[in-house]
Parts: sequence; structure tokens; C-alpha cells
Amino acid sequence: MGIHYRRYHLPPLDLLPTFEAAARHLSFTKAGAELFLTQSAVSRQIQALEAALGMRLFERRTRALLLTEAGQVLLRSTQEALQRLDASLRALRSTPELRAVTLTTTPGFASLWLIPKQLRFTNAHPGIDVRTSATNQVIDLARGGVDLAIRYCLQSPRPAGQRLFGGKVAPVCSPRLIAEAAHPLVEPQDLAHFAVLYLDDPHAGWFDWNLWFHALGLRDFRPLRRLHFSHYDQMIQAAVNGQGIALGLDPLVRDLVREGKLVAPFRKASVPSRAWYLVRSPAAAGRAEVDAFVAWLLAEIKAESARPAARRGRDRRPRRAS
Repeated sequence: MGIHYRRYHLPPLDLLPTFEAAARHLSFTKAGAELFLTQSAVSRQIQALEAALGMRLFERRTRALLLTEAGQVLLRSTQEALQRLDASLRALRSTPELRAVTLTTTPGFASLWLIPKQLRFTNAHPGIDVRTSATNQVIDLARGGVDLAIRYCLQSPRPAGQRLFGGKVAPVCSPRLIAEAAHPLVEPQDLAHFAVLYLDDPHAGWFDWNLWFHALGLRDFRPLRRLHFSHYDQMIQAAVNGQGIALGLDPLVRDLVREGKLVAPFRKASVPSRAWYLVRSPAAAGRAEVDAFVAWLLAEIKAESARPAARRGRDRRPRRAS
């Protein structure tokens, strides 16, 4: 066995408040009255402290109690320590408790939709800490200690799940990619002259270029080249950077289209049968911080649906210099 060293060589700390009171009053009787102890109980605690330290702290005289030099030194350090501890605890009690809301969702939803808007919630609720776990794995809320989940699925994972919104899937790309391309991008067949971005995620069956091609009657379609990504937000960022054309899921890419960072070059879009659902953990019921976050989330969705839709990609496409 290894040798263990004590970091602090201290006597039983519960004896120090009794010593401080007795030394301050120079009376075991008055110290006992302050601490709701008998005079004999105070005397026994002082004796135990002296035994633990191996030194006398008081000179017991007839009708008088005096501090030894060691007792005077210990009184000063004890009072300083107790005062600092008391001040720290008062400050902690006066600080508003930071409440936390834990949320799990996909990396794409977190980075493209939630995080860009979350500062508005933080500014309105500075006392609530939102902790987001971005993962494609489905987490058991109760076992994982998670309050909320926002999931993209065919139907609500639970009967009490709340549908947030659906969406549309259509190709999106950087307007710069269209402006600088050697071939125009007007019809889906024109994708044969461009790089196409693919998402390699077994959980994202809704994201399948082949299904989109087949829906348009494009059999055995082959793009110029393929680039593959493991996360949806990474793929969309590659589209923003002009690396190729991606299937954009609205409303995740809606802000990027509205800001002109992406354009939707075709009028054709598919409507997946999936939708975004909000699921609450049973432990989150009745908690004000969770209710506040859900109310903010629903208000953001309502406000976004009321905004005018972004203009089509062909309307926003920069003209090529002649």
C-alpha cells in the first residue's frame, strides 16, 4: 500500500467555533449560551481541542479565564478563517442560482437552426443555461438526464411529442458557383456538369439524391463528381463555400438562402414525410426554465413562418460579365 499524506494538519473543525466563542467571551458559560450548549459541554470540547493540538489554549483561574499565547494566535487565525468563510457563503447565497436546460438534437439542426437564434433566448433569460448535445444518436432522456429532444422522424417518438414543423428538400448551392460555372444551371439535367455533395449518414434516409433524381425521371444519373460528408452541417458549409450542390432541407437552410449565401436554382422540391418533433423528459415537467425555453422555441418557429419566403435562386443569380 502507498503512503498517504494529509494535505492539511488540522484538528476537528467542528471544535473551532466553540473555541472562538469561548475565547471571545473568555467564558465557557457565555459561549455555551451563544451556542445553545451547556457550560460542561463547552469545557469538554475545549479539552478535546487542546488534546488534539497538544497544547493549552486557556489559563483557568478562579473566576477568570485567560488565553495563553498559543490561544491568542489560534483565536486570530480562527476568526479570520470563519469571517472569510461566512462572507463567501453570504455571497453565494445572494447570487441567483443558474438554472440549466439540457437538450439533445442533430448536429445539423443545432448548428444551422438553433445556435444562430439561441443568443436571443440567452439575452432574454440570462439565468438559464442551455446545454446542447448535438448527436445523431437517439438518447434515452430519462437515463441520460436530458430535458428535451428535437428529432427529425416519421412520427412523434412519444405520444406526447409535439410537432414543430415539416420541410422541403431541394438542391441548393452558392450563387458564386452558378455565376462562375462554364455551364448554365437551369434544369436538373444540368447537374451533370457540377459536383454533387452527398451525406453518408445511415439515419438520413430522407437525404437521397437517387430518390430525387428518380422523382424527376433522371435514371442512371451521374454528376461530374461526388463529394461525401458525414455531417449535414459540414456538407451545407461546403455548399456555401462553392464546393458543389447539396440537397437543402428547409427550414434548416432558409436563413442561408434569405441571406444570399445559398440559392435554390430549381422550382422543383420534394416534401419528405418526416418532420421535426419536440419531446420532453418526464423529469422536465413543471420546471419553469424548461417551459421558458419551449415557449421561446415555439415563438421563434411562429415568427419564422410569418417571414416572407426568400426569392428563387434564378432571380438572385448574379449576371455574368459580358
